[in-house]
Amino acid sequence: MNIKLFFLTLFFVFTLQANERVISLTPSVTEIIYALKKGDSLVATSEFSLYPPEAKGLELIGGYSNPNLEKIISLSPTLVIGQDFNQATLEKLQRFGIKTLMVRLQTIEDIKSSIIKISHELNADSKPLVHEIQSAIDSVQKSKEGHKVMIVFGLYEDLSRGIYIAGKDIYFDDIIKICGNTNAYNLNDTNQPSLSYENVIALNPDQIIILHSDASNSRVDKEKALSAWHSLPTNASKNRHITVVDESYINIPSNRVALSIKRLCLEMSR
Repeated sequence: MNIKLFFLTLFFVFTLQANERVISLTPSVTEIIYALKKGDSLVATSEFSLYPPEAKGLELIGGYSNPNLEKIISLSPTLVIGQDFNQATLEKLQRFGIKTLMVRLQTIEDIKSSIIKISHELNADSKPLVHEIQSAIDSVQKSKEGHKVMIVFGLYEDLSRGIYIAGKDIYFDDIIKICGNTNAYNLNDTNQPSLSYENVIALNPDQIIILHSDASNSRVDKEKALSAWHSLPTNASKNRHITVVDESYINIPSNRVALSIKRLCLEMSR
């Protein structure tokens, strides 16, 4: 190739990359883009994109379930990346000639493959992030004795309301298995079933892990809420095996699932 043409082509490629204007529709996608060292290409994201701290300075395009189309279009993005539940929004943007990418972040395999997809679009290296997740899986501390684990979303004092837990086809179910245990919820009907406390008693989990952050429900009295859980006649209550995990990254299906694997497996091995 002519050396002058080569440098002109190289300059053109770098110019295109420098002019990337990416919009993320979810906090998970935002985290992945920053982890791929492509945060400079982001011009906007959804509400609740709190990590890394730099994300808080981006323009907001609304909630990830109801993004503002006019705002997105006005920012002249070269690429909009969302998850499968953003499909309707992404299809509308395509009608305006805007390039989109849809990823699925349900299971651990989904997360790894989506990191690779996003890296291809942004000309980034996905290997370090994928390796970090796989390394967490390979080196995890497994439970000495396998037992039935129930992962609950949110800590509340009133257990008569719907209790949302981790079902099947979701990365929490993957983590339970990686840690050498079984999911107390054994049906395949949904990934986030809502149970009554009678259902919980019937499933009789050996361990209950409650995912809770003060930001999501700052008014809850933790002692009263845990007392309500311990009042249920389950093996978890009998063995005092009910705990709260409050790390902010736990509920975000991004590359930081590696941290979730280590943290939850540590909890299950106690």
